[in-house]
Amino acid sequence: MSSMSRPGFMAVAGAAALALAGCEGSGVFRDRSELVAAPTTCTAKRFDIYFGEGQAQLTEPARQAIRLTADQLKDCDIRKVQVIGLASATGSSPANQTLSERRAIAVTAALEAEGWPLPAFEIAVVGDSGAVTADGRSEPLRRRTEVIVEAVPRR
Repeated sequence: MSSMSRPGFMAVAGAAALALAGCEGSGVFRDRSELVAAPTTCTAKRFDIYFGEGQAQLTEPARQAIRLTADQLKDCDIRKVQVIGLASATGSSPANQTLSERRAIAVTAALEAEGWPLPAFEIAVVGDSGAVTADGRSEPLRRRTEVIVEAVPRR
């Protein structure tokens, strides 16, 4: 329990309110924008695009994720886009390598269709490398591409 009485508390609270009210009309800050900068959406982003087993076609949720990210970054200078194709351990390693490449190309084409600059793309293909842990278990959620975007505000 506080040692301050209710009347004492009210006096302190009242003094604080008056002090703050005095700041309001002081002319130092006229509105919130002088104190708080709007956050920029032009920052590094990372997102995943998932595929069906053995598939390299984009699903509607994948297309929506690509459109959403493209919309968020439409006013940014996109410096670099890394698209990393991955595959699960199902099937042969050569087939998984090809599949992960097809996935990375599908995502790159969709990003390019949204207006992202093609020279900024770096495509990497991992295949099923790393899809199985040291103790022999399959890594979940490997049927995807990872997209890493480096974006900065336009000047």
